[in-house]
Amino acid sequence: MAALGGVAALASSLLLGGAAATASAAAQAPAVHASVAAVGSVCYSGLPSQAHDTQALIDKGGPFPYKQDGEVFRNDEHLLPSQAQGYYREYTVVTPGSPDRGARRIIAGRPDEEYYTSNHYASFNKINFSC
Repeated sequence: MAALGGVAALASSLLLGGAAATASAAAQAPAVHASVAAVGSVCYSGLPSQAHDTQALIDKGGPFPYKQDGEVFRNDEHLLPSQAQGYYREYTVVTPGSPDRGARRIIAGRPDEEYYTSNHYASFNKINFSC
């Protein structure tokens, strides 16, 4: 209950613009994991061609170039929406010139809920398939 008060105070002070109150409320507010609001958006057509190749393999069910492809993505960074363990799967997006798997991935949940990262899970963009 006290945590809700801290969040309410923070929201109130942000709306009212009180700097001292904001700092005080922020100190009282509970730590919150990054959320869906931290996830951007990217048009499917704006992804690199290698992501399109990976998407085609996902749609076909493989075969995939790396043994880790299709493995459970645990969402340890808590940047994607919270789901039950096993909901997300990860797939490599080949990075030309990289001596290993590189940093690019598609993370897939249910059909048409897929996310792209070019920086090995530091940030995500939800793939918009309609643009």
